[in-house]
Parts: sequence; structure tokens; C-alpha cells
Amino acid sequence: MAQQRERSPLPKPEAAPNPYKTRTGLSRVYHAGINSMSGLRAAWQTESAFRQELTLALIMLPLALWLGRTWTERAVLVGSVLLVLIVELLNTAIEYTVDRVSLEQHDLSKTAKDLGSAAVLLTLLLCVLIWAAVLLPRWV
Repeated sequence: MAQQRERSPLPKPEAAPNPYKTRTGLSRVYHAGINSMSGLRAAWQTESAFRQELTLALIMLPLALWLGRTWTERAVLVGSVLLVLIVELLNTAIEYTVDRVSLEQHDLSKTAKDLGSAAVLLTLLLCVLIWAAVLLPRWV
């Protein structure tokens, strides 16, 4: 039986304050929104996959609202499209983080990037499956 190490509790935020987190309340929310927009802008400017997926989303989102018969169908169709964009942003963040650590070739770096790419692929397949499940029964 493996021995368990005693874990020390995490320090309370007051005990180890982050000097970079000084904003609170609406100021924090406002600046978080600015940072989010900066992230979306960076993804648009640097990632062709994100541009392609966002362009497709701008077509699919109105279609989802038009083709969905119920609010549930519309929500599922819209959610599947937004999920693709979310996972693409996370994949991009993983890629940037790996590149920030080191640009040299390494098996772990490749695996991390491949896993992020696989997550995007599975999300795209899920989106196709959801759209097919909602729309195909109408014509088959």
C-alpha cells in the first residue's frame, strides 16, 4: 500500500496576495472584458483555423435560429457551434503556452499540441453530429 504524503493546505489569498490582481468589483469585470476582447482579437489575427471557424459560425448561428423548431433545438445548435470556437481558443492557448516554454522540438510539446488538436476535431465532429441529429429527421 502506497504511503500518502501529508498535503499542506493552500495558502489563503490574504496570506499570499497576487500583486497583479488589484482590481475588484465592476473594475475587475470591465478589465476582464477588455482582456477577453484582446484574446479574441489575437486569435483572429494569428489563427487561420479560428478565422475559418468564426466565419462558418457567422453563417451557422442565424441558420440555427431559423432552422430550429423549438428553443431547445435552437439552443443545442447554437451551443454546438459556440463550443467549437471555445475549444479552438483553448487549443490556441495551449499552443502558445507550449511555444512560450520552449520552441525546441520535444515529444511532450508535440503530444500537448496534438491533444489540443484532437479536442478541436472531436468538437467539430460533435457539432456535425448534433446538426445532423436535429435536422436530418425532417427530410429522412
